[in-house]
Amino acid sequence: MTVQKGKRMTISIQEHMAINVCPGPIRPIRQISSYFPRLSPTSSLSDSLSPNQAGFPSTTCPAGGAALAAGGGLLSPVSPGLAGGGGTLSLLSSVDTSVEIDSGDSDDNTSLGTLEFDLLYESASSSLHCTILRAKGLKSMDFNGLADPYVKLHLLPGACKANKLKTKIVKNNLNPVWNETLTYCGITEEDMSRKTLRVTVCDEDKLTHNEFIGELRVALRRVKPDQPKHFNVCLEHPPPLASPTAMNSALRGISCYLREWENEQQQNLEERGRLLLCLQFLPPAPEGGDVLPEMKERFKGGLCVGVRRCAHLAAMDVNGFSDPYVKTYLKPDLKKKSKHKTAVIKKTLNPEFNEEFFYEITFNELAGKTLEVTVWDYDLGKSNDFIGGVSLGCHSQGDALQHWIDCLKNKGTKVERWHTLTNDLPGSTFQE
Repeated sequence: MTVQKGKRMTISIQEHMAINVCPGPIRPIRQISSYFPRLSPTSSLSDSLSPNQAGFPSTTCPAGGAALAAGGGLLSPVSPGLAGGGGTLSLLSSVDTSVEIDSGDSDDNTSLGTLEFDLLYESASSSLHCTILRAKGLKSMDFNGLADPYVKLHLLPGACKANKLKTKIVKNNLNPVWNETLTYCGITEEDMSRKTLRVTVCDEDKLTHNEFIGELRVALRRVKPDQPKHFNVCLEHPPPLASPTAMNSALRGISCYLREWENEQQQNLEERGRLLLCLQFLPPAPEGGDVLPEMKERFKGGLCVGVRRCAHLAAMDVNGFSDPYVKTYLKPDLKKKSKHKTAVIKKTLNPEFNEEFFYEITFNELAGKTLEVTVWDYDLGKSNDFIGGVSLGCHSQGDALQHWIDCLKNKGTKVERWHTLTNDLPGSTFQE
């Protein structure tokens, strides 16, 4: 654009628009909240009354220059005392800092409360004890400003129904005291090394669904055997799930692949449940000795199998539970007389049987036998569902083999051990 001498400069509308949109320093858009700033803990009253109300630090101010030189830019607050003690806090940075620290409108900044509890793992009994002591400052969930809190426990990975434990409900209280101990049975050292305990605090609502207050997760490897560990920690929000709408097609594909991979790993780690067995080989009673009437069948000696209990069984019914019972076989069984069955316990995933079965057999014959124990879900009017099983004998592996060897070595001694049920038991008949 050229302007001749003596003529008035005129600018066309096209040139005017080009000037307005030309590249230059980008300044923040002023908002109505800029006129009503909230003081932050790092600002003072003199900062809010600063004559520089435009929201931008002055280039002649030494403190403002120091802030920009430090890389803070327009959003970097300048603390009093820097650069000679005459620093000021810009209005924009005051607003940003106050929103981050003082905002009480966001749920993310609302305190959910704290939970105090103890964990103790007893290696001798393979049990994990969680003592829920108390909670403080829980978030109010009801219209009266209070809550009806209770605590739930889950072991991850694992089916929620199978290992869910729950405390009592404390009515109308934000600082409840439970002093209640919840116990998991059949927890091995391997579980302690790879599993996580999820502790959830919820609010009970009779008319609607129970509401989530907060949770925390504890890696069980932090708990040493036979040493109680105390926890007093803040509750947290559950980990957020990625929204498919916020991803492009490539990220959605990667997310689906990772989700399928995690589900596959979860299924590989998922267990059918645990079984507590007690084995005892009784040697023949000496001749001429007094034998109690109830012990006459065991006079010649044999194997006594005690089915104590099961834990964390897989749910086989639509209600999320099972109706479990246990069968035992001593194979090979040519005469088919070695089958024993426990009673059926309705609607549970952690049944307790405490039943014993006796097999009259010599020690030499027992060395060539295999004890097969299976757990079933009873269904009325149709085939029973196979939950899992375990076989113990000289051809077994791992804990099953060690349990069998310990039984044969320690005649007359009861040997108890937990066993992980498997879905594919060799030689089993999976139909009832």
